[in-house]
Amino acid sequence: MTIGIGGAGCKIAARLDSEAVLVNVSETELGKVDGGGRRLLASLHAGRGQFKGSRKDPAIGLDAYLSVKRELLPLIRGNYVFSSTGGGTGNGICTGILRDLSEEEHIATEDKTFFALLLPYARLESSEFVSNTSDFLAGPLAEAIDSGNTGNIVLFSNSVKFEQKLSEEDFNAMLVDSLRQFFAVPDKNDRLRLLDGHIDHEDFALFLSKPYFNHFTCFDYDAQQSFEKQLAKHPNPLLLPPENPIEALFLLEVPSGADPTIFYDIVEHFTARNVSPIYSVVENPDIERPFISVALLYSRKPAELVNDFNKIAEKHAQAKVQKSLDQYVTLEKLNVNLADEAKAALKQRGDEEGILDILKRIGRL
Repeated sequence: MTIGIGGAGCKIAARLDSEAVLVNVSETELGKVDGGGRRLLASLHAGRGQFKGSRKDPAIGLDAYLSVKRELLPLIRGNYVFSSTGGGTGNGICTGILRDLSEEEHIATEDKTFFALLLPYARLESSEFVSNTSDFLAGPLAEAIDSGNTGNIVLFSNSVKFEQKLSEEDFNAMLVDSLRQFFAVPDKNDRLRLLDGHIDHEDFALFLSKPYFNHFTCFDYDAQQSFEKQLAKHPNPLLLPPENPIEALFLLEVPSGADPTIFYDIVEHFTARNVSPIYSVVENPDIERPFISVALLYSRKPAELVNDFNKIAEKHAQAKVQKSLDQYVTLEKLNVNLADEAKAALKQRGDEEGILDILKRIGRL
């Protein structure tokens, strides 16, 4: 099951899953989302909020979470949650969810929740989005990861959307296509002829239950080139860059009749880094060249992510201060005659004649 929270989270979840549960504080925004299944309206104390939403204020979303907490917590168990971190609804409701998860003593592997979070492009989006995200990463997300009570955390970034000037619909389509490619790994293992290794649905679910950040990507694999260089050349542009992996998973698809032993180079790449990958090699008659889907789990600390956002937020603040100075502060222009100023200063010191001679000699007067 897929759960979408807030405006961005609902749109992505609905595109990925026709039965997705969509959660928002705004009845108006819920009605705008195409697709998806059940709608869950989180109530606010102020009735007008049901139409205006959380207005970039996570405190409003957190307050609304209390109205759906009893129903929402069981829904997220073992499922996927989609939300943005910059706005008020997704940030606030996810904050409530993560805090509750952090306080539990133990959550079974099959009940761990996979979180896909959409981060703002700090260089171009509003300072409120950046500030909300920094607080979210350093607070509830960090605490939940430390508790070990989440599944994978996937950090999408709006950077591609802004840099390529994509519409929201096109960007969401790219994001969902990327997820579908990754989520198809166990299905391909079941459907295609198995040549080596094994990744079934249980293996895949166990991988997703690990409380680490996940960077997944896919590309055509060239057995004549270094896997390390290919991996560096083909990161997922929709995700934040990965750190050194703690765990890894890959599915290698080879054309009919191709040499399946090319996967050994990939295994050796990971084992050289003290990572024993989960892998599967299958024969896919519909492709002409080898194709790999790979996921890296890493533990980049939220504090490091917060520092990245804080640096950019500081630049935003400095730019605003400079603009305010330029618009509202006018400095009086002073015309200074050096000779007159020198004479006045020397007169006070009682040595006007001697100093004027020196100034004449150096060509100042």
